[in-house]
Amino acid sequence: MAGHPDAPLTPEGLHRLCERIDAGRPIAHVAAEAGISRRCLAKWYARWCAHGENGLADHSSRAATSPARTAEDVADLIEALRRQTEHRPARLAADLKRLHGITVAPATVHRVLVRRGLNRLRDLDPPSGEQLREVIRYEHDHPGEPVHVDINKFGRIPAGGGWQAHARPWH
Repeated sequence: MAGHPDAPLTPEGLHRLCERIDAGRPIAHVAAEAGISRRCLAKWYARWCAHGENGLADHSSRAATSPARTAEDVADLIEALRRQTEHRPARLAADLKRLHGITVAPATVHRVLVRRGLNRLRDLDPPSGEQLREVIRYEHDHPGEPVHVDINKFGRIPAGGGWQAHARPWH
């Protein structure tokens, strides 16, 4: 999405502000002239000093790493146990502790099952544990992408509800 070319916080606008600071103007004065906080401009100026032009570009809000994410081998074990036993998350967590010595919270087990599309028993074939239905999900290509939602008021519904709430015909 393209912003206004003279906006203070586009990469070009930030470049102009950083050049003013490089020319010797105090950060507080340049920030006041641009209508932004000193702290915000100091953050962008530090990025400018560290990375140059690339530091002023927009960056994804997605985390670079997820160190607390459940390991894939443990997730595979959770999936295998679910397909074999069809137990719920609390019992699967107890089975993991008892059989494999792995301590995982039931909420974590549930999160893994949701991620793999196994959280609903009705979607699994009882004898084989195979997926019965394809799970249809609305997903974005990249985590952190903004969601677009249209909210329109198509009818003239009076405050307090319409005819269904008050049994009044439309006039």
